[in-house]
Amino acid sequence: MNQLKKHITILLAVLLQLITVKLYGQTQQENQLIKTIQTEKNLRAKYLHTLSLGEFYKTNNIGKADSIKHVLLQKSRGFDDAIRLSALIYSAEVNELQGKQDEYFMDVFSCFPFVQKVKDLNLSFKVYCHLSKYYSNSRDFKNALFFAEKANNIAKKMRDYAHISESKNLIAVSFMLQNKKDSSLMYSDQAIQYARRSSNKSSLAESFHTQASIYSFFGQIELSVAKNFIALQIANEVNDLYKVAKYNRIIGKSQQSIKNVEDAAFYFKQSYYFSKKINDKRQMGLCLTSIGSIHLDKKEVALALKDIKTAIAILTQQNDLDGLGEAYNYLGIIYRELNNYTVAGKQFNKALIYYETTGNKSKIGDVYHNVATIFEYQKKYQNALTYFNRSIQIRQQYGARNLIYPTYREIATIYGALGNNKQAYMYMQLYINQLDSNTNLQAATKIAELSELYQSDQRERLILSQANAIEKQRNERILTATTLENSQLRNNFQLYIIIGFLIIIILAGIIGFYRWNQTKIKQQQKEAEMSQTLLRTQMNPHFVFNAMSVIQSYIYENDAENSSKFLVNFSRLMRLILENSPKEFIPLETEIEILNKYLETQKLRFEDRFNYSIEVKDDLKLEFTQIPPMITQPFIENAIEHGQLHTIEGGYISISFSKVGNMLNIVIIDNGIGRSGSEMLKKNKQHKSMAMKITRDRIDNLNKKYKTDGYLIIEDLNKNSKTGTKLLISLPFTEVKPPFIQ
Repeated sequence: MNQLKKHITILLAVLLQLITVKLYGQTQQENQLIKTIQTEKNLRAKYLHTLSLGEFYKTNNIGKADSIKHVLLQKSRGFDDAIRLSALIYSAEVNELQGKQDEYFMDVFSCFPFVQKVKDLNLSFKVYCHLSKYYSNSRDFKNALFFAEKANNIAKKMRDYAHISESKNLIAVSFMLQNKKDSSLMYSDQAIQYARRSSNKSSLAESFHTQASIYSFFGQIELSVAKNFIALQIANEVNDLYKVAKYNRIIGKSQQSIKNVEDAAFYFKQSYYFSKKINDKRQMGLCLTSIGSIHLDKKEVALALKDIKTAIAILTQQNDLDGLGEAYNYLGIIYRELNNYTVAGKQFNKALIYYETTGNKSKIGDVYHNVATIFEYQKKYQNALTYFNRSIQIRQQYGARNLIYPTYREIATIYGALGNNKQAYMYMQLYINQLDSNTNLQAATKIAELSELYQSDQRERLILSQANAIEKQRNERILTATTLENSQLRNNFQLYIIIGFLIIIILAGIIGFYRWNQTKIKQQQKEAEMSQTLLRTQMNPHFVFNAMSVIQSYIYENDAENSSKFLVNFSRLMRLILENSPKEFIPLETEIEILNKYLETQKLRFEDRFNYSIEVKDDLKLEFTQIPPMITQPFIENAIEHGQLHTIEGGYISISFSKVGNMLNIVIIDNGIGRSGSEMLKKNKQHKSMAMKITRDRIDNLNKKYKTDGYLIIEDLNKNSKTGTKLLISLPFTEVKPPFIQ
């Protein structure tokens, strides 16, 4: 087992390297598509490029795919029926990926009126496929097969083997749901053969996954896992990360069903990792539910509760009703194991509501089984038998019949407890005839071997791939060297002329660059010196030592709550200061966070003897408005320390940010003892705060850079009594605009 884990770790490291390279290529592809959209003048071509970007996002960033869906639907209204249909199909497919079943089927039916109008065979094929899925889900198998056959006929007319494979898979699934094993496997085999004849490896991966689902439905877990391993390997080869995440999760479920808990946890975590890579929040929620169920298997109830509640929050946001049904079902099991039967019953009831909404009859049978176990634990045997029998009836009609047999075992246990040995024996025989522990043990062993074989095969493929890449690079270098040598022989004289001309240009460029660079270096040195000086003044040693003293006093007083609160604020403040001080600009929201942390720390230090407020005008956007880092903090420190705010009754300090023309104005007001009073308290009369000079220098630099007239003004708040202070800082307004697609 340790050796297996070591191999898996090595495999993951190599996989991550390859994925990083592929993701870099994907980023380039995304940027190229966006650039094409932005430069395209023809509106129809612009729309089609946007649709291509959406198709890219469907396998690389589900969140962005959902965002662009609304753009496509809106833009399509100004075009012909074919464009409008393509937008509806795209919307349906994204909703399907996100588990939004109601929205998915609504889009599918919105497509139907366009099929007769649009002559595009590819679009018609997609609509018929989605209609077949809808009717299979509704258990209207006659219509499901009708539309799957129509899709198949179109695919044959197009001579598109990948499309033929897809339609054959739909027929196979329809027969599977009717519990017709031989027919479903026959069409599944045909789907695989057609997919192999096509160049579409994603289609081949999905065909193997469909066959795996059929084997799983009929209880042949070993064959199901074997087929899913093939599907996963192909999905990895074509870098289809959505399928990689999906197949890992389903393999994990198969492992869990035969009690391979550690292997199941590994595949669930793999699935979560890839789901996060492509921003597939729905699948992340499903993975967290599965990871929570693993914690439940390990009796780690607290961790199980945490993961499943997080999953519910994500799936609620995504409106995945089936996913919520599964999460609440597991939540009910957790509370049942905690003997909190009332709460468990409520969770099972929520699961039933979600499954009833989606019409997922098979899963309803699972929930009825779990509800029955609550009554069984409470020794309400007649109620338990009622729900167990209801579960059996539903599964016989709608679900995989192999799932009935664990229910037979529970019924046998109840009859044994009631003293009805005849019935107990009968139901136990029904259970034993279908399942025995040796079969499960053999399946578990075989699946473990398959898993190791898959990992070994992956390692060999990666090694071979790397060797081929190295050989290809070597050959390319040889070819390039040969071509260059021949070119040099043919164009030797021309090359010398070009080189001489380039040398002159380069020398002129170097001289010009050197002069420009010297000016830039001087400016950077000045800014760096100011930044370091500012950092040193802001990191006031007295404040740090006083903060340490406050923490120490809390510890001596055994005040864990306040000491923890103070230390968290203080450590976050230090991190923010050290991370942001060297930068030229930071977002306004970061500056406000620094101020909040600093003022909260000071309030804790002085036991809430003063108050503060921070106001941002509505026309400023915190995440986009830019500001020089910590330009206000030294003055706020002066207001507290030299303004003696902690000694004044009702002491306060207010900070406000507003935009005036092309300037960002900052006003700092305190009701402290004022500048005159502060000077009288200073021990060293020659002392002058560096904050004022540094800030003026920073403003001067910004004025030169942005051609503005920023300034700093300080005056008494109450001119008669010379108490309080009002400070106005005016800076050039800068903003980072968010990226968008027009």
